[in-house]
Amino acid sequence: MTPFVLPHTLLGDGPHRVIAVHGWFADRGAYAPVLADLDLASFTYAFVDLRGYGEAIGAPGAYTTGEGAADVVALAGRLGWDRFSLIGHSMGGSVVQRVSALAPHRVRRLVGISPVPAGGLPMPPDQWGLFADAADSPADRRTIIDITTGSVRPAAWLDRMVQRSLRRSDPKAFRAWLDSWAVEDFHSDVEGSTVPALAVVGALDPALGAELMRDTWLRWYARGELTELAAAGHYAMDETPLQLIRTVEDFLRADA
Repeated sequence: MTPFVLPHTLLGDGPHRVIAVHGWFADRGAYAPVLADLDLASFTYAFVDLRGYGEAIGAPGAYTTGEGAADVVALAGRLGWDRFSLIGHSMGGSVVQRVSALAPHRVRRLVGISPVPAGGLPMPPDQWGLFADAADSPADRRTIIDITTGSVRPAAWLDRMVQRSLRRSDPKAFRAWLDSWAVEDFHSDVEGSTVPALAVVGALDPALGAELMRDTWLRWYARGELTELAAAGHYAMDETPLQLIRTVEDFLRADA
């Protein structure tokens, strides 16, 4: 796997450096709802596009979490960041856990927002079919977003989320990423890790919720923590942006 310079946006000039990785359905624009209210005096953020997304649409690759982790580490080196914290949403949560396994001495703190566990996400056949077909089916993407946000969000918001996903992801890469984040089990690489690790989940998310995190994240990370946001589903950046910022930045600030 050849390291790739991930397209990225830098914000802030704080001493605590943070790399944020998006999920399966969107590019780095997924973080747009929180950008205006970040603490840019305390933190410097790098928001990245993984291969196949955003400005990296068309970039060749294997589209795996391992490759994504190598790309993140390569970007940190290019930025001159010896140590940094990580934030990853959903699939990006799997990628940043791979980074913590690849370069644990460089990771200050780890945050997963509705993160896919390091053991993957096994699915029954009908659910797998829905996810696999979503690469070419806007209707299936909409169904997934609706279910994972508790089926309580406005229709216009669902439509907007689907359109953003279609514009900012390559269908072939989108489908290939699924075979990595959902299937690969690398939990033995992170089990026992002493990196402080926070999982933030939404109470309305039936797939990647608190119960699953207790069975995975909290068992595998010796300094693991869990916070559940009562009003959020799978997309806390859109659903509860201010609460998410407060939760994540308070956790990052706890680093001495």
